[in-house]
Amino acid sequence: MTKEIQKQELFISIKQLIEASKQQIAVSVNSTMSLLYWEIGNQILSNVLQNKKAEYGKQVLKNLSKKLTEEYGKGWSEKQLRHCLYTVETFPEKQIFSTLCAKLSWSHIKEIIYIKTTLKREFYIQMCILEKWSVRVFRERIKSMLYERTAISQKPEKTIENELKLLEKEQKLNPDLVFRDPYFLDFLGLAETYSEKDLENSILVELQKFIIELGSDFAFLARQKRITIDNRDYYIDLLFYHRRLKSLVAIDLKIGEFEAAYKGQMELYLRYLEKYETVEGENTPIGLILCSGKNNEHVELMQLEKSNIKVAEYLTLLPSQEILQNKLHRAIEIAKNKINTKK
Repeated sequence: MTKEIQKQELFISIKQLIEASKQQIAVSVNSTMSLLYWEIGNQILSNVLQNKKAEYGKQVLKNLSKKLTEEYGKGWSEKQLRHCLYTVETFPEKQIFSTLCAKLSWSHIKEIIYIKTTLKREFYIQMCILEKWSVRVFRERIKSMLYERTAISQKPEKTIENELKLLEKEQKLNPDLVFRDPYFLDFLGLAETYSEKDLENSILVELQKFIIELGSDFAFLARQKRITIDNRDYYIDLLFYHRRLKSLVAIDLKIGEFEAAYKGQMELYLRYLEKYETVEGENTPIGLILCSGKNNEHVELMQLEKSNIKVAEYLTLLPSQEILQNKLHRAIEIAKNKINTKK
């Protein structure tokens, strides 16, 4: 080994130590600052609760912001103090908050505290930690109503709680936390009329954005994956692998509503993949049939879950937020009513 190589290796080794240290310092500083904001919020809450008048509370924040800004400069606006207050209201137990701020930045926490539904908030926390979302991506996920579009949101509350606890404690990921309905493919730029081939080609051109919509743990393996059964060739539109689920994921692209025949086709693909493509340590392959529309009763009667098949709509043009919200909430209500009927 030459002296030059030794010098280079020494430099790389020390550089890694410095970078690791900087990361630890950043995490430590972030955690300390987040806890400071919690303590400030706790002091404000105690003061305001003693009076119990809304106007008094507003005046407290206004006066405090002015004095802190005079003393310490920018960064102590009324809005920032309100963040501190909401943080304590959302996470009243300091120990729980301390654990959280060791994993997420203050910028992430500011997004979380305004999610009022407990299960939805916990979903975003766990998925953010799991997929290491940046603040920008985190905001986009909330804006795109990821929770409502995730299959887990259509389950009973106790089931959701159990799945999130399992994810938090054991890092065990239920497929229902991974797959969504609908998928937003507005980035494909498709015309009003298009073929399945156009759809597939557009996805491949925008593969990175497609994977972002699918989820960060998806890895692209092949398009038009050829499989031969009894001297007949079949083609799987898109083949992916999900790292945490440890499963191959076959995706079939369809124009129009879901049809019963699609189930048999996907089952054939999955059984072939299970027999010939799955390696030791992997779980059973999963099928995802993407349709531009679907009839929920058809999907329910086909009992696709037993075959490890999921069906979801895709939208190439986004409706208004109001229409989308109504659509998703209606789907969740239908699912909950069916669950209650079975009890």
